Amino acid sequence: MDVNISFADGAIAAAIAGTGTGRLTVNRPGKRNALTDAMWRAVPDAIDWLVIQKNSRVVIIEGAGGQDFSAGADIGEFATLRKNAETARSYEAANSAAFAAIRHCPVPVIAAVRGICFGGGFGFAAACDIRLADETARFAIPAARLGLAYPPDAVQDLVRALGDQQARLALFSAQEISADQALSCGCIAKMCRPDQLEAEVLALATAIAGAAPLSVRASKAAIAAVHSGSGRHRDQAAELAASTFDSHDYAEGRRAFMDKRKAVFTGT
Repeated sequence: MDVNISFADGAIAAAIAGTGTGRLTVNRPGKRNALTDAMWRAVPDAIDWLVIQKNSRVVIIEGAGGQDFSAGADIGEFATLRKNAETARSYEAANSAAFAAIRHCPVPVIAAVRGICFGGGFGFAAACDIRLADETARFAIPAARLGLAYPPDAVQDLVRALGDQQARLALFSAQEISADQALSCGCIAKMCRPDQLEAEVLALATAIAGAAPLSVRASKAAIAAVHSGSGRHRDQAAELAASTFDSHDYAEGRRAFMDKRKAVFTGT
């Protein structure tokens, strides 16, 4: 049975299907899904609801309306909420918390990108594990045109998503990146026609949701440890990996392989 909830007066929507696939929707299509301060602050709660409370095995992030992923932060709030260094610190703390909730989500997060994916919207997508896009997708980081700078954690995600040279070009020049260019530099895993994107994203999400959850979580933790270079993260990932061998899912996977049937994993 599908279950849904909304945050930030409906501007952030969360839903989970019976398949274990969660969906977080940036829901301001009339404003090209620009993100308000309330929306930034709602993202950690939405991720928590999807993964901790509802046990999603994978999360899809998308923009509402079928046109744009997100135009980024709502510039209309900048005159009050981001008017100087002091207010910017508070505002960007909410940004960073939203990015961190996506980046450190224990299950894989997929960005389904259509149309505009700019600024903080690009930050959302960059914090995801996997990005799929249709041919209309356009990426940009307009900070240099606005006279501001992004916090290091957001830049870190952009460097991982774009690679060092493309991240420098995007940050220094504020030039747009097409879907073709994003595919070429590895920012997106796959590009497809607009009418194919939903099916491609659902197929990937279904494959992940059907895999052994403990194995997937251990793999995500190991990848994070590689990027962070932290010995503590490496030890945590190793512990998660070792625990899979004592799991019911490992026993089920072995039995299913021998029986030549599809395994049914419970995450235990």
